[in-house]
Amino acid sequence: MTGHDYFRALLEVATVINSSLEPTVVLHKITEQTAKAMNCKASTLRLLDRTGKLLLASAAWGLSSGYMRKGPVEVAKSGLDGEVLKGKLIHLRDACSDGRFQYPESAKAEGLVSVLSAPLMVNGKAIGILRVYSSEERDFTPDECDFMLGVANISAIAIENARMHEATRLNYELLTSYNYQVFED
Repeated sequence: MTGHDYFRALLEVATVINSSLEPTVVLHKITEQTAKAMNCKASTLRLLDRTGKLLLASAAWGLSSGYMRKGPVEVAKSGLDGEVLKGKLIHLRDACSDGRFQYPESAKAEGLVSVLSAPLMVNGKAIGILRVYSSEERDFTPDECDFMLGVANISAIAIENARMHEATRLNYELLTSYNYQVFED
């Protein structure tokens, strides 16, 4: 891909993010568009749980349901995810032979070889990980790495905005419910 193609792909991802208020639809589209733009077999987006110990599958594209049910992604047991959550873009040329990858056997069975992982950062704090998987061993170019970071940054902002929107909506409902009860009494 040329630099122009990456700008077009980034525009498509940004358009998808702004196309719906339904988070599950948006997250799925992010994984689909990212994998397609980078000519990868699959993509996942995982968000940290409230404890910060688990990465929860929030969206995936191109992976079997069996792979997605392989087990919990525990930050403490995944050297790769621990590094990414510190704000690093990490490339594994062969995930199956890299000790930092938590489920190498599952990756091999799924036909996953090279992996590129980017942190989802908001105000300097990681909230999750965006990852693409290729079915063959490959090196990701600097343009691909920049594209991946761009998508991760846009996605993190969209996720945080959706969370704030939901919190505001819930607060409004509580407030109006309380006010209604006060005036009823």
